[in-house]
Amino acid sequence: MSDKTTLDIIELLLTAEIYNRYPEMDVNDLPKNIRKNYWSRAHKGVPKPINVSRSDIKKLFEIEEIKGQIFSLPFMDVDELTSRIKFTSFDVAADWFRKQENAAERIDQNPALAYYYEKKEVAGTSYEKARSVTRPKEVDREWIESLRSEIAEEEGGEDMLKLVEIVAPEDIVQPLRYLVLNDEQKEEVEKIVKAIEYREYLKSIGLYDIGKILLVGPPGTGKTSVAKAMSERLSIPFVEVRLSMITDQYLGETAKNIDRVFALAKRLSPCILFIDEFDFVAKTRASDEHAALKRAVNTLLKAIDQISLTNDGVLLIAATNHPRMLDSAVWRRFDEIMDFPLPDERMRKEILDIVTMEIKGDFNTGEIAPITEGYSGSDLRMIIRESVLNALVEERTTISHQDLIDAVGRFNKRAHIKSDEYVVNTGGF
Repeated sequence: MSDKTTLDIIELLLTAEIYNRYPEMDVNDLPKNIRKNYWSRAHKGVPKPINVSRSDIKKLFEIEEIKGQIFSLPFMDVDELTSRIKFTSFDVAADWFRKQENAAERIDQNPALAYYYEKKEVAGTSYEKARSVTRPKEVDREWIESLRSEIAEEEGGEDMLKLVEIVAPEDIVQPLRYLVLNDEQKEEVEKIVKAIEYREYLKSIGLYDIGKILLVGPPGTGKTSVAKAMSERLSIPFVEVRLSMITDQYLGETAKNIDRVFALAKRLSPCILFIDEFDFVAKTRASDEHAALKRAVNTLLKAIDQISLTNDGVLLIAATNHPRMLDSAVWRRFDEIMDFPLPDERMRKEILDIVTMEIKGDFNTGEIAPITEGYSGSDLRMIIRESVLNALVEERTTISHQDLIDAVGRFNKRAHIKSDEYVVNTGGF
């Protein structure tokens, strides 16, 4: 057993004991891996006391067998009947751990340890600092599943949950650092981050009409990706609804579904409520439009008015590919508009560099970027996917520059076939 594993085990036991000892400790004082291991859906948290067993150690640290040397430490004991592992002397164990190499780094990233050592006036320890770098329970899928179970047991809860897709921040595969944004988009994202960070301040000065953002741009330009990445950055769940999915064949139900979605977002607070296909319902209202659809649109506008980042902890983000379809009344509901144009040459190269980061081969993204004018980010990813798959057909796990050139050619040919010009000239489709 390595010295690292020994330290892992002692840290776990110390953390558990401190969590058990102090009533003021909550789940956010536990490092993420420990919190997830002991999470109880029934309790919506980690109940006290935490008891550490051999199976916990094997699961947390992926070791097949706990070697005897860990139990040779003078402060260790194990109950062979229950497999519970504990200290014979907590104080001796805490003093031993503090003197080990890299202990300070571990304490800085573990709120429970930092809390204890700060109370013992150990120099350099800061509970506040450790708490700030430890991601909260809201990033965990276990926390979301607890809420889902609770809501599902309520009357109409299952139907409510069917209207949305809920994603835990830890399951977001593309964080912001892997997205290519222009300067304006970066500035808007930073504003949103600060609004969440200073939510209580905004509330104290009466600034409630904030945290409603409309993302506008062609398909594939990263609107959904940015919304999800903000969930990961802010450590809050991502709640996605497509308006086409909640529009019932009986239009009267559409208004009810809208109310259910916004009520659910408030239950999942803090969260991002992401409304895709926003133009599907919130479209330009014509005088001859069905009265029930008008009621649905009005219900949506009213729901937007009544939800608040400062009061409800819900960051509302909507996205549309067709801004001209939106009613002027809709535009007034949003305090921020983020434009997502097609990427320029510099951005296209950056996107290609990120997508090919783990791909081996002899190719030059700087030469591909200029010949992909008019491509969206998703188009560029499709080019790379096509290149990789065609290489695999030839039993190659590397791609060449020619692979990329060929993929661009095939993409352009498909785009031409789908174009209006092709349909008119050939009488196709």
